[in-house]
Amino acid sequence: MFTSRKAGRDDAWEGIVTHKSRGMLDGSNMYHFVKVRLADGQAMKVRISRRLWKAILVDDRIVKRPGAAPARE
Repeated sequence: MFTSRKAGRDDAWEGIVTHKSRGMLDGSNMYHFVKVRLADGQAMKVRISRRLWKAILVDDRIVKRPGAAPARE
């Protein structure tokens, strides 16, 4: 079963980027992902915008606030 990796509108988290990837999951659209290590040690894979994906590097900090898109901090 497919699991959405897009951050929810009301989600809130912050963490450090540990890995960047991208892929054509459906064969026609490019999706951009980052793996983020949260403060409590958990890791999660999140889909982000192309603009943010191009702007961040591994070890950068990103923040997701409720009602906003993930952003570099």
